[in-house]
Amino acid sequence: MTDTTKAEQPPGAGLYESAAKIYPREIEGRFANLSKLATYVLLGLFYAGPWLTWDDRQAFLFDLPARKFYLLGLTLWPQDFIYLAWLLMILAYSLFFFTALGGRLFCGFACPQTVWTEAFIWMEQWTEGTRSKRMKLDKAPWNWNKLRRKGSKQILWISFALWTGFTFVGYFTPIRELAVDVVNFNVGGWTLFWGLFYGFATYGNAGYMREQVCKYMCPYARFQSVMFDKDTLIISYDEKRGEPRGGRKRSVDHKAEGLGDCIDCTLCVQVCPTGIDIRDGLQYECIACAACIDACDSVMDKMNYPRGLVRYTTEHALEGGKTRIFRPRMFVYATLLAILLTAMITSLATRTPVILEVLRDRNTLYRELPGDQVENTYTVKILNQSNDARSFRLSVDGVPGVALDGVDGEILVEGGGVMSLPVRARAQRDDAYGIMTITFAVTAVDDPSVATEEDSRFLGPTP
Repeated sequence: MTDTTKAEQPPGAGLYESAAKIYPREIEGRFANLSKLATYVLLGLFYAGPWLTWDDRQAFLFDLPARKFYLLGLTLWPQDFIYLAWLLMILAYSLFFFTALGGRLFCGFACPQTVWTEAFIWMEQWTEGTRSKRMKLDKAPWNWNKLRRKGSKQILWISFALWTGFTFVGYFTPIRELAVDVVNFNVGGWTLFWGLFYGFATYGNAGYMREQVCKYMCPYARFQSVMFDKDTLIISYDEKRGEPRGGRKRSVDHKAEGLGDCIDCTLCVQVCPTGIDIRDGLQYECIACAACIDACDSVMDKMNYPRGLVRYTTEHALEGGKTRIFRPRMFVYATLLAILLTAMITSLATRTPVILEVLRDRNTLYRELPGDQVENTYTVKILNQSNDARSFRLSVDGVPGVALDGVDGEILVEGGGVMSLPVRARAQRDDAYGIMTITFAVTAVDDPSVATEEDSRFLGPTP
């Protein structure tokens, strides 16, 4: 029985092979520094967020059992779901805008997968060494040195992943109470489940799957090309300048030898976290981290060649044309973003922490009462969106002489609570005829600026 060579294997056989491990090489440069800064800032915000306080409470807390969402000084309720829809639309159009402008900037510098993978790679470098040492260590047989280094890495990874899961749960459960429960081994079932689940997801995605998430799981890589055009900033290799590539000494006049500026050192491939060769052109695996730019620029500096063989540019620029930053799609995205942001900020700024709902009783048109009066029945709901209990006054207007029955003085509504009241509105028969509009108004006793109103119908006899 003869062995089947690679050339004799059926098409697609390689799809079933395990992906080769990628060992990103360490690199210094302006984009590497920017990536580190983004990682520090984003991780710092994530881990510090639940520990911040505001008015003697947790500044960022999504209290699902109480249906309260605290964002600094703002308290949102399920009735404020519109703001979530607004936020999602803003994020979507922001993604479209920045992708059309600068390619996959989000993937390279702000995506959670990129940020946490960067942190896990740093821990791997601290414990196992440089790229060449890590490759050598993986090939070496198990001994005390390998066990010590691999074990140290796992301790760091698992500790960091568990802390990540703990912090994530701390956005949904008061984190100080959660910390006490963890110390006392008194963590509830669902709390423990989500903490371990998110910690395990971080450990697996950032520690092992890494670029596989970007290549095969993230949908953004698949539809990004729809948002690209020839004026989108992308990381590209200048083929006209670099080819034909080949090794040479620094003292050699490579132009006289018929060579381009690329010395074929493959350093751009070694630093790539997804393992692609940028010289093969734009690829969906590229996350635009710009590590290849730093690597190539460092080589160009050593060879005394101009920088920019690999750089941020556009297809129009590579073809010798002019890049148009201000183009129709940019104006469309910018206009939509401006409208959505303005509307959301205005709505939040003018938001009144009380909601009034009025539902007229549809079972009866109206009732005629002694004294030549006409009565309509309503169900009034007052939602107090403040954190503390508040007293309100209910009034009605719109029909001459209209008055309310069933409301005695002030109405106390607990913080975040809803008060439902059966209310009767009465008016003289001579003033109420046909279909008329009346306006219910609710006003906070302690602050008259906290008020809102709701229109309803008042029915009377046909004149």
